[in-house]
Amino acid sequence: MQDQILRKFFLGFIQIHILHHAKKDPFYGVWMMEELKEHGYDISAGTLYPLLHSMETKGLLEKEERNVDGKIRKYYGITPLGSRVLEEARRKAYELFKEIKD
Repeated sequence: MQDQILRKFFLGFIQIHILHHAKKDPFYGVWMMEELKEHGYDISAGTLYPLLHSMETKGLLEKEERNVDGKIRKYYGITPLGSRVLEEARRKAYELFKEIKD
């Protein structure tokens, strides 16, 4: 039960992290799984790709297909709406973290 609760909390943080990286440079899914693993989040493709698709459907990310070594790789970049949502999430998260950090 605790794992399920924490997972739900962290999915929100992961979405902010995804937007943060999408604003820097477009990325592909395997790269993001490795990036998240560096921060202690062991997220599977079965969790990440539906999350990316959902964020794309909501207009936060845009997908571009690129041919890399003869294979199609999907890169995700931030949209203008995604940028606005990221900035608002940063402000709100900062306020909350200031209060709960101790």
